[in-house]
Amino acid sequence: MEAKTELPAPIAATGVEVIDGKEYMRDAKGALMPLSRVDARDKLIDELVRKMMGHARDLSAQIARFRGHCFDDVGSLQALLAQEYGAPLGGPKGNLSLTSYDGSLKVRVEVADRLEFGPELQAAKALVDACLAEWAANSGDEIRAIVNMAFDVEKTGTVNRSALFMLLRVSIEDERWQEAMRAIRESIRIIGSKTYFRFYEADAEGAMQAIPIALAKA
Repeated sequence: MEAKTELPAPIAATGVEVIDGKEYMRDAKGALMPLSRVDARDKLIDELVRKMMGHARDLSAQIARFRGHCFDDVGSLQALLAQEYGAPLGGPKGNLSLTSYDGSLKVRVEVADRLEFGPELQAAKALVDACLAEWAANSGDEIRAIVNMAFDVEKTGTVNRSALFMLLRVSIEDERWQEAMRAIRESIRIIGSKTYFRFYEADAEGAMQAIPIALAKA
């Protein structure tokens, strides 16, 4: 199971501090401002933000506990079924799908690799650019669009992972293109994984609808 993160200290219900019997509010630079000199608008905003953030913290903690229970419950089920039937539940990477007996409810556990890209990606970009420059008008707008998305030319040093994998599926016989695709594959580093729980419920027509709960970051 993934390590549980310690939650920060609770948010104070009010931003007012009492020092030597006098009331102050601390500004963004840490300086104490006498309460009487704080604009009424700023007081109202501060009060609302603290109230909403308090609820957000509570909800985040509740979701984190729920995610922990999901791990525990699925792990217990997997252990029980392995013990009783001698067969593991789920795929080799940990993906599995659990469905209620009537088929109306489904829980999916998806394990996604966390990737980063090594320096080989720069060599791949140079080779791809050389191909596009030589092919010029014959290279096709669609391939150019995918290349631009993959390497995200508007943001130096960043890549669009989905577009990069789309690029790997483009079949071109040019030796430089093949070398570029090989460089992209060699640049991929698996640095860990993230487990996602997804919940679905059948609607009146029987179609499965997702129940949105953001557990990936909990």
